[in-house]
Amino acid sequence: MPKTDVAGLDMDLCVCVPARNEAERLPILLSALAAQTWQKLIPVSIVVNNSNDDSVGVIKRAQDRHAGRLAIQVHHVTFSPDLAHAGSARLLAMDGGLALLPGPQRGVLVSTDADTRPPPQWLENIAAAFARGADIVGGCIEIEEAEPLPDNVQPLREAWNLYWQQVRAIEDMLDPLPWDPSPRHGDHTGASLAMRAALYVACGGVPLMPTGEDLALVRAALACGARLAHPADVFTYVSPRRDGRAVGGMAMAMQELFDLAAKGDRPSAPDFEHWRERAAWRCALRAQKGGQALIAQAEPQLPPMPHDMLLEMAP
Repeated sequence: MPKTDVAGLDMDLCVCVPARNEAERLPILLSALAAQTWQKLIPVSIVVNNSNDDSVGVIKRAQDRHAGRLAIQVHHVTFSPDLAHAGSARLLAMDGGLALLPGPQRGVLVSTDADTRPPPQWLENIAAAFARGADIVGGCIEIEEAEPLPDNVQPLREAWNLYWQQVRAIEDMLDPLPWDPSPRHGDHTGASLAMRAALYVACGGVPLMPTGEDLALVRAALACGARLAHPADVFTYVSPRRDGRAVGGMAMAMQELFDLAAKGDRPSAPDFEHWRERAAWRCALRAQKGGQALIAQAEPQLPPMPHDMLLEMAP
C-alpha cells in the first residue's frame, strides 16, 4: 500500500481513553502518545471511572510533563453500579473528545484503552487511512513485546492469526472492498478504533452497553453506509493480562487461550466453507442499492456459524 503524505493534512485527531484503576499503565500510554510522529497538538480525553488508585494524580503529572504536546482533559466520575461498565466510560470519553475538536467535519475520534502502547506512527497512519477515503479505521491488536506469551500459549495465538488470514483471503477473493484492500488485518475494537467525528454523531455515538460497545458502534456506523478499513500499518500493542477491567474484553479472551493451552486442547472455529457462503451472501447484497448498510443491518440477525473445524497448529 503506497504511503500517503499527511503533512499539512486538514484533519484534527482526538484520542479518547476510558480508564479504571490504571495508574500503572497510563504513564506508558501517555508517553507513547507524546512520542507520536503526528505533528499537531494531540487532544486526549480520559475518563477515570470508579477508581480508587492514583490514576488522576498520574494524569495530572503527565499534563505537566507533556505540556505543549498533549492537551489532556480528564473526567473523574463514579458511575452507579448499573452503569459502571465499559460502555458508559467509552461513551463519556468519546463525547468528551468530540467537545475538544474544533468541529466534526474534519475531526476524527480515536478510541484506545489505558493498557495500550501505540507505536510512534499510529496516529499518522490512521490519518493516512482517512486521507485514502476510509470512514472508520480499525487497528490490529498486537501483544505487548515486553509481556510475551508463554511457550504453550503462543502457538494457539499463531493458529488463530493464520486462521483469520485465511478467512480474509476468502473475503478478498469473493467480496473485495476497494477501501479495505489487502494486506489488511481484521481488528476493529476499542483498543484502536478511529472514526470520523461527523459519522460518530450521525450513528448515535457509543451504545450504552456493559460490553461489546465498541463493536456495536462499528455496526451502527456501517448501517449508515460507512467504509471500514483495516490497514496493515495501523496497530497497537496491548497487555496480555488476564485481570482486565471490562467484562468480556481481551482479558477474558486471553484467559480462554491460557485455559485451552493448560488442557492441551486445540481451538475450534467455523469451517472455511461457512466463510465462503457468507462472503458470497455479502457480495450479492452489496450489489443492491444501499447494500453496505443492508449488510450491517441484516448480518447480526443471521444464526451464528458452527465451530465445526479444529484449527491447524504450526509444527
